[in-house]
Amino acid sequence: SQGMLAFAPEDNTYRLGMRLVRLAHSAWAQSSLAPVARPHLDRLSAQTGETVHLAQLDNGHVLYVDKRNAARPVELFSQVGKIGPAYCTGVGKAMLAWLDGAALEDALRRQAFHRFMPNTLTDPEALRVELARIRAEGVAFDREEHEPGVICVAAPILTRRGWVIGALSLTSTTERRRPDELAALAPDVRTAAAAIAAEAESWMFPTALPPEPS
Repeated sequence: SQGMLAFAPEDNTYRLGMRLVRLAHSAWAQSSLAPVARPHLDRLSAQTGETVHLAQLDNGHVLYVDKRNAARPVELFSQVGKIGPAYCTGVGKAMLAWLDGAALEDALRRQAFHRFMPNTLTDPEALRVELARIRAEGVAFDREEHEPGVICVAAPILTRRGWVIGALSLTSTTERRRPDELAALAPDVRTAAAAIAAEAESWMFPTALPPEPS
């Protein structure tokens, strides 16, 4: 059953397995995360005057779920509903960093590792090193890795169990801010991501889940 069903010997029946439960939670997250996140995107964009993205993973790639444009909008690749690369975007790396084991390996196999910019990481092992740093620091950066002049700082949206259900990013340009100026806003991004996670979790996980299988 590959985790889809679990046998209950006490009454000789089958019940939903943990894998199916997690798949259901993932589907629910994609339908419920945007409404929960909306006020936090509004607030972060208003505070900073910059573009804010909400994203989730879709088969190892970035799905842009919601977006707030900067006070002075710039043309960006990102659009709501659009699929983008994970290995060279802030939101993508923020989510990849919290995948474990087979999930991470599957996601990495799906990356094209095309060199969009001189700063693009095209070596899977170099990306692994970057993901380890992101996981240790809790924040990801895009330093002109996907689009010229575009920089961003991103944070994962994590459940209390450490499951990544999305990512939030603040995006600017090198004309508007220096990279260190944008990096200084990382605490604001992390705070907003944590607030989204806390509110979303009450919708997605209304009751406690059984413990992880050993």
